[in-house]
Amino acid sequence: MDPSQVIAGLESSGLIAVVRATSSDQALKIAEACRMGGAAAIEITFTVPGAASVIESLASAYSQGGILVGAGTVLDPETARTAILAGARYVVSPCLNPAVVHLCHRYGIACMPGAMTVREVVECMELGADAIKVFPGEVLGPAFVKAVRGPLPQARLVPTGGVGLDNVADWIRAGCIAVGVGGNLTAGARSGDYEAVTAAARTFVEAIAAARQ
Repeated sequence: MDPSQVIAGLESSGLIAVVRATSSDQALKIAEACRMGGAAAIEITFTVPGAASVIESLASAYSQGGILVGAGTVLDPETARTAILAGARYVVSPCLNPAVVHLCHRYGIACMPGAMTVREVVECMELGADAIKVFPGEVLGPAFVKAVRGPLPQARLVPTGGVGLDNVADWIRAGCIAVGVGGNLTAGARSGDYEAVTAAARTFVEAIAAARQ
């Protein structure tokens, strides 16, 4: 699967489940709960203990499809390579590190660096980023995306941080190709209520579909 197919897959669902957990086991349970709720993409952040092994387990389990497994909070090319060798289909960073983008290109893996200014968005595009993470979303807001897409309609923007059911439609209507959702999606896992995670994922997917119509 080449990077363009991966980005198309992320856009199709519109929901990237950002998984932060206190253990590998919890991360795997969250990922499965999100999949059952219709999230087509799971981002395992490198703040999760044993993140590479979690990515490897999910990549093996869904090698024939089902979910797109990616790596998040990737700060350097060494971590990016670890994630790619574990089976990550895409790599997400909170900021732009050109070395990470270059390494992803070398291996044919989709790369989504972070940006919070117009200049950073342009720099990401000039380096050939496949999509751009708008971060921190709670600071920038949907209005930022709408403003950026005026002069840069070709920018593929994906906000993370502060995306909830109360504003996900605003992000989509502003022009985002997908949204990354963490705590507002996975909160139930803190008490072991994975059914709540599945229900939340389903509600987010439905809200995104409705906003697109």
